Amino acid sequence: MDDKVAPRLVDQRKRSKEWTVTPSGEPRGFIHSHALDELWFHTGTACNLACPFCLEGSKPGDERLQLMRFDDAKPYIDEALTLGVQQFSFTGGEPFINKDIVRILDYALAQRPCLVLTNATEPLIKRLHQIKTLCNRAHSLHFRVSLDHFEAARHDAGRGDGMFAMALEGMRGLRDMGFSLSVANQVLPDLPAEDVSRNFAEVFHAAGLPKDLPRIEFPEFFPPGTEVSSPQITLGCMANYQTESSRRKFMCAFSRMIVKQAGQTKVYACTLVDDDVDYDLGSTLTESLQVPVSMKHHRCYSCFQFGASCSEMER
Repeated sequence: MDDKVAPRLVDQRKRSKEWTVTPSGEPRGFIHSHALDELWFHTGTACNLACPFCLEGSKPGDERLQLMRFDDAKPYIDEALTLGVQQFSFTGGEPFINKDIVRILDYALAQRPCLVLTNATEPLIKRLHQIKTLCNRAHSLHFRVSLDHFEAARHDAGRGDGMFAMALEGMRGLRDMGFSLSVANQVLPDLPAEDVSRNFAEVFHAAGLPKDLPRIEFPEFFPPGTEVSSPQITLGCMANYQTESSRRKFMCAFSRMIVKQAGQTKVYACTLVDDDVDYDLGSTLTESLQVPVSMKHHRCYSCFQFGASCSEMER
């Protein structure tokens, strides 16, 4: 078996048996990291909204993942720079709930481009005057805004009355300052893709935004801790259905995410697996890159089948 596919020695001190084998006893597929191109920070699961479908289970006051402070983030920004990182990215919760986010961004932007995922509603709008100070930093700041549907009523059904209009207001505020934008939504399987694109473009145009804003669609990821029956990704799957080139496009091959739990910062394999302690890869980025990443999480199948990725970096 090609060593690039077969798992090397895996540290089992913190990991369950399922990390290496499927329930039927077959060897699991693994991804080996080839670089640290992108470093994600989870700013905390606290959010101003309580969307029932949230893949992070975020809601007001939530502390499943604690708020990331500047002193938590800075050492990882510094370490990532020594490892050749090309971009810093930030997710939540809602990042602008976090009082330290602008300070963290200010420090990160002095070094590399940054991406922030946001719902663009009240927490962001209230801090637009602070965000404006980030306009002319050494590197660019990009915002990805969640819009669940092109119809306001469908979006607001999950996020609350008026949230669709408020998100567009936040997007206009960012665009007026000169920041670049993109939009994220779940796949709308009952509509032709061209109809979805056309309807979103009409919404953007009516809101005074560019009709051609980049838009990323995601499959259903389910809330954290959900028991999902998905096909098991074995060593044979990775060898037979993936190539060396395609394996390098999995997020866990080129990125990591920093989270804060119980007062400690930890390195997780990617943005989609922080509800499984098996994916805690250590306390340093350097250490984490040595651990082959198991494809055991049900969200890994979305990456395997659909090529899903939270990253906007060109691969």
